[in-house]
Amino acid sequence: MNLSKFTDYAFRSLIYLGKNQNRLCTVQELANYLNVSENHMKKIIHNLAKENYILSIKGRTGGIKLATLPKNINLGDVLIYCEDFSRVVECQKDNINCTYNSEKCLIKDIVKASTNKFIDEFKKYTLEDVLILHKY
Repeated sequence: MNLSKFTDYAFRSLIYLGKNQNRLCTVQELANYLNVSENHMKKIIHNLAKENYILSIKGRTGGIKLATLPKNINLGDVLIYCEDFSRVVECQKDNINCTYNSEKCLIKDIVKASTNKFIDEFKKYTLEDVLILHKY
């Protein structure tokens, strides 16, 4: 299973902010660190702020930081928020695209169970676990 670039950058953003909890960071700083366009980073930060993972402070002395402690950020919840699992598998039947959610799909139960196990594995960890495991 592959993570989208959006999810990958969302996780990396949270890790970076978790490593730098003692100060406000900027979107530009984060974009430079992750080697991604500032525009793309703004979209990611905006979405993470909407879900209250990140606090965005406007103004000349503003910046971004985690909105809560790393132990309160469950990686499975972030994954569910960022990923669109409804399109994990696409097939061609009679030249019509369908997803595994379709009643006609012969493997939908397997895909759904696999996806749930994937999510459940992420749910075992918080951002704090990642920061501790990698000694950030």
